[in-house]
Amino acid sequence: MKKKIDKSKISELLFDGMSIMVGGFMCIGTPEEIIDEIVKSDVKDITIICNDAGLPGQGVGKLISNGQVKKLIASHIGLNPEAGTLMSEGKLEVTLTPQGTLIEQIRAGGSGLGGFLTSTGLGTLVEDGKKIITLNESNYLLELPIRADLAIVYGTEVDHYGNVLYTKTTRNFNPVIATATDKVLVQARHIVKEINPDYIMTPHIFVDYVIEEGK
Repeated sequence: MKKKIDKSKISELLFDGMSIMVGGFMCIGTPEEIIDEIVKSDVKDITIICNDAGLPGQGVGKLISNGQVKKLIASHIGLNPEAGTLMSEGKLEVTLTPQGTLIEQIRAGGSGLGGFLTSTGLGTLVEDGKKIITLNESNYLLELPIRADLAIVYGTEVDHYGNVLYTKTTRNFNPVIATATDKVLVQARHIVKEINPDYIMTPHIFVDYVIEEGK
């Protein structure tokens, strides 16, 4: 498998100040073994883009605890009290974005769109600093696309071409973030010979590197 790399090579993909999109919802569908390698690398000043702040000692929570995250863009952080504390102390910059808006910003980044209009957040702190556009006598916020340097995703099955299948709720943010970054690194639960084309959720053209879980 040409795209398969050893976990020791992950550090070569990292650099200080980079932005990383992380799949997962409450750590379900989060590539924990990749995160462990990022923790070992001690890369710093990372911008993390994901659904949430993980849990204490799990998911991106490990990166936050290790002081490697400068900025977090997420839809909520309530499951990780440490993230809330660091935000209150001014030690972690947090941008809270409605979940639907966040995933659409990422989708726009992956699709090459210039942005999209939404009424979500009007009249709240969400609209601060954003352009309001009136269309058909209704107001909308202009939300801009988001991209990152690297996406790390968790695949249930990855075939020898690099096609990915996600199972059940592990799918969540993973297939969308895989379209909106310069590089995509997949943690594969199982590497298989081939995936039925009808079940492919992330085509191999988006995938740059694969590590095999437990290896």
